[in-house]
Amino acid sequence: MVLAELGGQINAALQNLTKGSTVDEQAIDALLGDISRALLMADVNVKFVAKFRNAVKTRVTMESQDSDRQMKKLVQNAVFNELLNLLNPGTKPFQPEKGRRNVIMMVGLQGSGKTTTCTKLALWYQKKGWKVGLVCADTFRAGAYDQLKQNAAKSNVRFWGSLTETDPVVIAKEGVEKFKEDNTEIIIVDTSGRHKQEASLFDEMVQIENATKPDEVIFVMDSTIGQAAHEQALAFKEKVKVAAVIITKLDGHAKGGGALSAVAATQSPILFVGTGEHFTDFKQFDPKRFLSQMLGMGDIEGIIGALQDAGIDQNSGLYNFEKGQAFTLRDMHEHLTRIMKLGPMGQFMDMMPGMPKGLFKGQEDQQQDKLKTFMCLMDSMNDKELDHPNAKKMLTPDRIARIASGSGKPAQEVQDLVKAYDKFGEMVKKMGAMDFKNLMKNPEQLARGGAGNPMANIAKAIDPKVMKQLGGQKGLQNMVKGLSGGGGAGGLGGLGGLGGGGMPDMGNIMNMAQQMMGGKMGGKMGGKGKRGGGGGGMPDMAQMMKMMGNMGLGGK
Repeated sequence: MVLAELGGQINAALQNLTKGSTVDEQAIDALLGDISRALLMADVNVKFVAKFRNAVKTRVTMESQDSDRQMKKLVQNAVFNELLNLLNPGTKPFQPEKGRRNVIMMVGLQGSGKTTTCTKLALWYQKKGWKVGLVCADTFRAGAYDQLKQNAAKSNVRFWGSLTETDPVVIAKEGVEKFKEDNTEIIIVDTSGRHKQEASLFDEMVQIENATKPDEVIFVMDSTIGQAAHEQALAFKEKVKVAAVIITKLDGHAKGGGALSAVAATQSPILFVGTGEHFTDFKQFDPKRFLSQMLGMGDIEGIIGALQDAGIDQNSGLYNFEKGQAFTLRDMHEHLTRIMKLGPMGQFMDMMPGMPKGLFKGQEDQQQDKLKTFMCLMDSMNDKELDHPNAKKMLTPDRIARIASGSGKPAQEVQDLVKAYDKFGEMVKKMGAMDFKNLMKNPEQLARGGAGNPMANIAKAIDPKVMKQLGGQKGLQNMVKGLSGGGGAGGLGGLGGLGGGGMPDMGNIMNMAQQMMGGKMGGKMGGKGKRGGGGGGMPDMAQMMKMMGNMGLGGK
């Protein structure tokens, strides 16, 4: 993500302040100058930058501390909080309710990726257990009907549209009524893309709103237009009741920061951001978590949510292996199923504190294809083969040939699976023999040298290629320290707290996660009927660490 460059520049400026011997007015001006230049390069409006700079100086002046150490912490908190104010409009979005019909109308500019975003949103809700339907009310763009229908088929989402009806208002109304009869909970209406100067299309948009009476109107905004997003968002809000915004194409353009801050200035909350072309390249937007991740401090809440959605919790059988217990292909099948539910591995690893961004960039498709091949091969095996304690011995050439024929895959793929299973089994035994609970209670052990260094044992259990990408044992150590509450990149963790602003304290977040273990979610992490999802037991840090070690084979 290009915004990672902005985060890196801001982080570097904060580190320069931390390394300095004193914090005086000159040092603060130098810091704000560096951050202001970085924001302007990201196309943030100059008025917002000036407001940010003045707010930081005012806060620092009002809360001036005696010691340099306290002043550094004060300045860092002030920078974080004022950056947060640039992204946070302070308004809460609509929350759909279970058991009733929730109509969502999607509007946006031509070429903003609105139709693809409709599918992404539908798939996101569907994965959360909602009954979803898509309505194509875009009769202006040639191919819109076919695109949305194909996307719906790929995502297994119900679809409504018409090739004969030319009035989009009629199509939208009929589609909504049809899905209401079927007790569909989330009905997403895709409308024609338009521009703020196109009066006729704006009138059509108003007519569709009046006909469908949506519970929420979402404006889909292309991040590549930068700070011009402010005018466009306001133009749409003047015509229809835009309740929220989704930002697209945030993965590859330097103007993303400008779009984010400009939209926030319209007082419309940003619900999601699109970070790629795939349906899974879609992330729920939380200003504090987004800023934390951008500054290299990770997204612990995002990690916990992903693990929960994948069903990786304290009751997962794979993480309770006892010494001497056999590791079977059925165990491997269960584990890979959970890993695939995490989505693209690159997105998951980007949430890790201290993790190099884009670690698996360009490898996600290859990784997913390999995992799908392994799953297909194991689905072609019988119970005896899946449950045998030594699959390498069990899978004779005749059995390999039969499995390859039954799955439609080459015999070499079966042999690759056997090799991966062999390494997987060895690694599970290594990870299972480690005292993770004690390790996470005493994270200072991670820095301990000598033959009994726990970090060295973890490193041995991870694929060498992945270790190299992580930056070796030191890089892994930094990442694990961040997860265990030791702070994020650049020594910026542990500032402020979760409650009233300030930089997120990793230790506090993990303590909160530990307290929530036992399958009772709710609260900040989302509850029934909320966008945050819910349900499932929370994984503890020991399980997270074992899973991270196991993922060393995920891209093989």
